[in-house]
Amino acid sequence: MLGTRGYKYKNDLKQSIGKSLNYVETSMFGLDGLEFKPNGDNTVVGPDAYKTRNWYAVVTCKDGKIVKVK
Repeated sequence: MLGTRGYKYKNDLKQSIGKSLNYVETSMFGLDGLEFKPNGDNTVVGPDAYKTRNWYAVVTCKDGKIVKVK
Protein backbone atom coordinates (compact mmCIF):
# COMPACT_ATOMS: atom_id res chain seq x y z
CA MET A 1 0.00 0.00 0.00
CA LEU A 2 1.22 3.46 -0.86
CA GLY A 3 0.77 6.61 1.18
CA THR A 4 -0.36 9.78 -0.54
CA ARG A 5 1.05 13.28 -0.25
CA GLY A 6 -0.91 16.46 -0.81
CA TYR A 7 -4.38 14.93 -1.08
CA LYS A 8 -6.41 15.85 2.02
CA TYR A 9 -9.55 14.22 0.65
CA LYS A 10 -10.17 11.40 -1.78
CA ASN A 11 -11.90 13.96 -4.02
CA ASP A 12 -8.60 15.89 -4.27
CA LEU A 13 -7.06 12.72 -5.67
CA LYS A 14 -9.91 12.34 -8.20
CA GLN A 15 -9.33 15.91 -9.37
CA SER A 16 -5.72 14.99 -10.17
CA ILE A 17 -6.60 12.66 -13.05
CA GLY A 18 -4.05 13.18 -15.82
CA LYS A 19 -1.27 14.14 -13.39
CA SER A 20 1.45 12.08 -11.74
CA LEU A 21 0.55 10.42 -8.44
CA ASN A 22 2.22 12.09 -5.46
CA TYR A 23 2.98 9.17 -3.13
CA VAL A 24 5.36 7.72 -0.58
CA GLU A 25 6.48 4.07 -0.51
CA THR A 26 5.51 2.46 2.79
CA SER A 27 7.16 -0.93 2.29
CA MET A 28 9.45 -1.97 5.11
CA PHE A 29 11.51 -4.08 2.70
CA GLY A 30 13.49 -1.18 1.26
CA LEU A 31 14.19 -0.93 -2.46
CA ASP A 32 13.29 -4.59 -2.99
CA GLY A 33 9.73 -3.80 -1.92
CA LEU A 34 8.86 -0.99 -4.33
CA GLU A 35 5.09 -0.97 -4.66
CA PHE A 36 4.24 1.75 -7.19
CA LYS A 37 3.10 0.42 -10.57
CA PRO A 38 3.32 3.06 -13.32
CA ASN A 39 1.00 0.87 -15.42
CA GLY A 40 -1.68 -0.75 -13.30
CA ASP A 41 -3.64 -0.49 -10.07
CA ASN A 42 -2.15 1.00 -6.91
CA THR A 43 -3.82 0.83 -3.50
CA VAL A 44 -3.30 4.08 -1.59
CA VAL A 45 -4.21 5.51 1.80
CA GLY A 46 -4.60 9.14 2.79
CA PRO A 47 -4.18 11.77 3.81
CA ASP A 48 -1.12 10.42 5.69
CA ALA A 49 -0.03 6.78 5.71
CA TYR A 50 1.68 7.08 9.09
CA LYS A 51 -0.64 9.31 11.13
CA THR A 52 -4.14 9.74 9.69
CA ARG A 53 -5.73 7.02 7.58
CA ASN A 54 -9.12 8.53 6.76
CA TRP A 55 -9.65 7.09 3.30
CA TYR A 56 -8.43 4.42 0.91
CA ALA A 57 -8.53 4.27 -2.89
CA VAL A 58 -7.45 2.22 -5.85
CA VAL A 59 -5.65 4.42 -8.35
CA THR A 60 -5.17 3.16 -11.89
CA CYS A 61 -2.11 4.62 -13.61
CA LYS A 62 -0.88 4.54 -17.19
CA ASP A 63 2.65 5.71 -17.96
CA GLY A 64 2.84 7.02 -14.37
CA LYS A 65 -0.23 9.28 -14.75
CA ILE A 66 -3.54 8.86 -12.90
CA VAL A 67 -6.30 7.64 -15.22
CA LYS A 68 -8.91 6.39 -12.72
CA VAL A 69 -9.68 6.62 -8.99
CA LYS A 70 -12.16 4.38 -7.19
